[in-house]
Amino acid sequence: MDARGPSMAEVLHLTVSIARTPADVYAFASDPRNLPLWAEGLARSEVRQQGDAWVVEGPVGRVTVRFAAPNDLGVMDHDVELPSGVIVHNPMRVLPNGEGSELVFSLFRQPGMSDEQFVADRCAVEKDLDQLKVLLEGNPALPIRDSTTG
Repeated sequence: MDARGPSMAEVLHLTVSIARTPADVYAFASDPRNLPLWAEGLARSEVRQQGDAWVVEGPVGRVTVRFAAPNDLGVMDHDVELPSGVIVHNPMRVLPNGEGSELVFSLFRQPGMSDEQFVADRCAVEKDLDQLKVLLEGNPALPIRDSTTG
């Protein structure tokens, strides 16, 4: 038994610093319509709204994504329902860091996931976070729409 105990998953907290305000990062990253612009590891097609969820084609097939309700705390947790029906909970936060932001994504190792699969998952998330940074920092005039109003 390791230090996490018998029923706890391995977790990595992946972070990226972004030279944009937390409000800008939150507004852009929490809007599911923007996922194809930065989250290739999740969304490789246009995102369609279906009730309170969003449907997209990704690397593992068609997935359904449900984000936490809009909030002022920077919480962007989202559940991803895989084609198998398995639901993966993804905690994500944007935190103030001086005049910019720190984005934190908690990556949990899924049951039965090999070391190689976990490394590949980590690399995909890091690539997505880096793309978000490049996109937001490289486009200071990028229109940030309020995901609650469209």
